[in-house]
Amino acid sequence: MKRIISTTLLIIFYAATFAAKIDTVTTYSQVMKKDIKAVVVTPDHYSTSKALPVVYLLHGYGDSYAGGWIKKGKGFEVLADTYNMIIVCPDGGVSSWYFDSPVDKTYQYETYLTKELIPFIDKHYATIADRKGRGITGLSMGGHGALYLAFKHQNLFGAAGSMSGGVDIRPFPNNWDIAKRLGTYADHPDNWEKNTVINLVRLLTPNSLALIIDCGSDDFFYKVNCQLHEKLLEKSIPHDFISRPGAHTWDYWKNSIQYQLLFMSNYFKANP
Repeated sequence: MKRIISTTLLIIFYAATFAAKIDTVTTYSQVMKKDIKAVVVTPDHYSTSKALPVVYLLHGYGDSYAGGWIKKGKGFEVLADTYNMIIVCPDGGVSSWYFDSPVDKTYQYETYLTKELIPFIDKHYATIADRKGRGITGLSMGGHGALYLAFKHQNLFGAAGSMSGGVDIRPFPNNWDIAKRLGTYADHPDNWEKNTVINLVRLLTPNSLALIIDCGSDDFFYKVNCQLHEKLLEKSIPHDFISRPGAHTWDYWKNSIQYQLLFMSNYFKANP
């Protein structure tokens, strides 16, 4: 009997403390001529009368808006309540890498996210429609995408993060369908050089973006993340760099997302 009461109280407590709402929205992409879905998490007591900051949370290779964070990373939603923010999980296709493909016009996800999805979210939700109220992060392919989009569109994002991000794609010419988006490295090296995050550090100036980069020491992307960290140091670009034991796993990312969104929240508070 005591166990039943205890379990019931726990359920009541959880329901009372976590009431974030999860919506699925559909946008029509003019650039790709198709409907694309996204998940939008709004915090408890969300009201259109008060504008909130937004974090765009990108999924990895092979996942989707519904199959990545929402299913495999389930539980992150409570952070929308914790930090009183809106979290948007876009669909980036199974292998978009979040740039505009120069060889496949059906993969134009940079344009979609920056020129179609963000305006849609700002129009339909009570957001702080300014870079000071907008952040972006993601895991693996999404970590590449988050930094790629933020580095190139600093007018849109004030804070950016990466979890186990593929921040230099050049060492992996035969992996994860990147060649389908850019052409082979042997035939189109310039496409790879222009679209790898580490080569976009040149676009940054000190404090132009609030940056947090996290990668486990057992991850196959660990070396390229360390190289990005070193390049940021060389350019005197302030950033948080986190490394701890861990591999390319959901256990790592479920832990990492807590630090990412705390970082974003602190940025938003410091830049009202």
